[in-house]
This record gives sequence, C-alpha cells and structure tokens, in this order.
Amino acid sequence: MLSLRDSRRLIGSGLALALSAISPEKASAQEAVDVALVLAVDVSLSMSFEELRIQREGYVAALTHPEVIQAIRGGYHGRIALTYFEWAGDSTQHMIVPWTIVASLEDAQRVAETISTSQPNSARRTSISGGLRYGLDLFAEGVFKTERRVIDVSGDGPNNQGEYVNLVRDEVVATGIVINGLPLMTDGGLISAFDVPDLDRYYAECVIGGPGSFVVPVNDWSQFPEAVRRKLVLEIAAGYDLEPWMTSSAGQDLPVVKVAASEPYDCQIGEKRWRGRGWIWDDNRGTIP
Repeated sequence: MLSLRDSRRLIGSGLALALSAISPEKASAQEAVDVALVLAVDVSLSMSFEELRIQREGYVAALTHPEVIQAIRGGYHGRIALTYFEWAGDSTQHMIVPWTIVASLEDAQRVAETISTSQPNSARRTSISGGLRYGLDLFAEGVFKTERRVIDVSGDGPNNQGEYVNLVRDEVVATGIVINGLPLMTDGGLISAFDVPDLDRYYAECVIGGPGSFVVPVNDWSQFPEAVRRKLVLEIAAGYDLEPWMTSSAGQDLPVVKVAASEPYDCQIGEKRWRGRGWIWDDNRGTIP
C-alpha cells in the first residue's frame, strides 16, 4: 500500500504531466536541451508575505533578463527545459510551472506570467529534503535529452522535517544531478527562532552537491533579483565562457561559494532546534527521531 507521502507525490507528478500535455510550449519527448533546470522555491511560514512577493518578482525579473536570455541562446542547442515549484513541509510542494522549453524571450515571458499570476502559497515547516526528493521525481519524467540536470533550491532556514537533507542530497547527486543553493540570510520573516546564522555554510555542507555546485548567499532582499539572475546564468551557461559575467560589476557583491573541504558541520541542526522548542514532534516514519 502506498504511503500518504508517496500518494501525494504520484498525484503531483501526474498533475505536472497533465499540465505539460496542454501547454503550448511544453517540453517535447526526448527533445535535446542544454540543461534541465528545476527551480525549487521556499514558501515556508518563516517568510513574510512581503518576502514571498519579492521572491516571486525576483524570479520573474531574472528569467526575462537579457543576460539570462543571452545565456540560453548561447548554448549548443539554444534552449533549456525548466520547471518551477514552491515547497515548505515534507508533503507540501506546489507545481507552478511544469516542464517547459525556454528558447526565447517570449518563452521566458510566458513562464514569468504563469509565476506572477499563480495563487500565492505558504505552509508550515521547512523540508529541503522533501523539495529535493520532489525535484528528483520530476527528472524521472524523462521528457528531454540533456547531459546537465540541475536542482536550484532557495530557502531561508535549515531542514526541520522529513528525511535528513544530507542523505537525500547524496542520493540525488548519485544520479548525476547537480544541486545549487540560494540561502536567504535575510532574518526578516515571521518566524526566525529556528534559523542558523551561517546558513550559507549549512547549504554548502549539507544541501548542495555535484560537480561545480555552488551557493550564492543573499544577505539582503535588495540583492535577491541580482542573485537569482547570476545563479541562472551560471547554471545555464556552464561549459562555455563565463568570464565577462564573472568579472562584471553586477556580480561583485554576491560571491559564488563552491564546495570545499572544511571542518565537519552538523547537518541535523535544524531538526535539533525544532525538537528543542518545548514539545515533542515525531513524523511517524522514523527519519527524525
């Protein structure tokens, strides 16, 4: 018998396929693209409504920016496949944009319009691991051919529900998928008691992985559109000349942090902070005792 979580994920994947089937710009079966990109966006309650608005507007602005369009058109195939979903708790993932081919500004504008006009989402808890596993399931649909598959995950706090994030990260990376991170170190949401001050290091040590993986920390919401833009360019244009972008003034205040060896980091810090909040939580699956 399927668990409740597995049933929800099957429903979510089925919905994504159904939406793709009726979308005029859907990814064609086995169509070749330069990169398949999953945008996994945090909408947990630790973020205020204003921050959620800024976040969506940041993705909309970045996806239609000339530098991003230039990066897409400069690839070998001149097109990418992307999907955009919002996540919070372990079983809370909202598909906003199903797999879609983007090869022009017009394609990007249609994606941006879908994001802008979709119903806002917000939910309890923070399960980065749930978001990563949902992203892994999306790649299983296999509707395109590519040598590069990337999950781009943004969030403002550590994992505190579901499977341990570093274990899921390892499983995802073992399939050849690269995970990049956009840690939001803004400390301005509704609930910040479970935040960690070095979220950039948490993401670097516990969330991202794969060849060339990196994080772009955001310390202020004014940096967010630029951070998303830079991250997309790096992900889309990987494999050809990035020097003009890397040395431009636009990226000076947003360092790219790549994976590097360091002292051990406690990847269960989010779960431990949640358990120590004053009452007992158990997800009944034994993943977080």
